[in-house]
Amino acid sequence: MKLNRRTFLKVSAGTTGLILLNKPKKSSASDTPNKSGKAVLVDTSKCVGCWWCYAACKHAHNLPETIRPDKEHPPELDSNILTTLSTMKNGDEWLYAKRQCMHCEYPACVTACPVGALQKTPEGPVIYDSSKCFGCRYCMVVCPFGVPDFEWEDPTPWICKCDFCTDRLAAGLEPACVDACTTGALKLGNREELIAEARERIAAEPGKYIDHIYGEKEAGGTSWLYLSTIPLEKIGFPSLESKPVTLDAERAMGAVPPVLLGVAAAMSSIFWLVKRRNQMSQEKPGDKKEGRK
Repeated sequence: MKLNRRTFLKVSAGTTGLILLNKPKKSSASDTPNKSGKAVLVDTSKCVGCWWCYAACKHAHNLPETIRPDKEHPPELDSNILTTLSTMKNGDEWLYAKRQCMHCEYPACVTACPVGALQKTPEGPVIYDSSKCFGCRYCMVVCPFGVPDFEWEDPTPWICKCDFCTDRLAAGLEPACVDACTTGALKLGNREELIAEARERIAAEPGKYIDHIYGEKEAGGTSWLYLSTIPLEKIGFPSLESKPVTLDAERAMGAVPPVLLGVAAAMSSIFWLVKRRNQMSQEKPGDKKEGRK
């Protein structure tokens, strides 16, 4: 098997995670859902695929500008995209659903993180502190929505995910994507109030919406809620039970001795240094080195 950074990290992190103890680690996530927290209601029937949420997200997070995708060629989820759309052609109509971190009520990523780099705030967002992260990628493994992305070829890799525009919320503003939406497909509010409003919309137009609020109960509930005219599983959303997934993550992470996590981090650093030295030895004099974008 060819050794590269991805393979090395998988082996080192995977080996560490498989060493089992009996005492589980207590989750740092909330024990009960936060009923007073902020949430966003996404009404997919109002989304026209304009991509303004996508552009606003990139601008708000100082990400590289790209040509706006079209409905037939949506962007791939990668470390330069915090929000995107799932699309599906249904007869003569296009259906769209905004995608980003779901900011779970019981976030498995928070439970799994051994260094506290991910935290659930009382306001609703699940935030990430890159200064604490050492790149174990357990959050990627346990996330039921497959959200966190990872920079593979960097000496100080970081996880990329939607932060719910925490700084804007603190300033009394809407998230950039919500503020940019021109059709009212996105609405910020109190989670319980948005759930009640979603139920009213379904009752008012039962022939329009399916009788399901995606995110109300999935994986214990999320801070992003969806109304749709079709099951969202048809356009790539995972089908999940209402039971939070934090239990398994808690049990697995409680089985990892802290000293081994340090060893995994050290091994990762050594691997990168060796790889970088080999690259430098192959560079010709005068070649320009590309910096991190």
